[in-house]
Amino acid sequence: MDQLMFIQTGMGTDVHGQNVTKAAVRAIKNAIHTNSMPGIRTVLPEQSLDNMKIIVKLALPCDFDQLDHEEVKKAIPYGEVNIEVMEGGMLTTSGIVLEEKEDKNDLMYIVNAAIEVGY
Repeated sequence: MDQLMFIQTGMGTDVHGQNVTKAAVRAIKNAIHTNSMPGIRTVLPEQSLDNMKIIVKLALPCDFDQLDHEEVKKAIPYGEVNIEVMEGGMLTTSGIVLEEKEDKNDLMYIVNAAIEVGY
């Protein structure tokens, strides 16, 4: 990325099911769905949203090998997306195991995201 324009942050939780991908997608949506970048096209090469470069940084509490990178990329509507994963986030109790929600245990997964946008 030659020019960093915006950094958006978010948090996502999977309360039941222990799905790190679901928590990561929710963190991304939390980061990007409360922002607008109305002037971004004017600075992008060829004024195309497809020329945005996005770095998605995810702090996961566990299950790094279970993160579905392609599913995570689908949460970003435009541009070239790269994912960086690091240790972080949180595991905490949900207080209950719900088998009908595919719980394996009583843990909820909390993922933090930082979305860097530029070109």
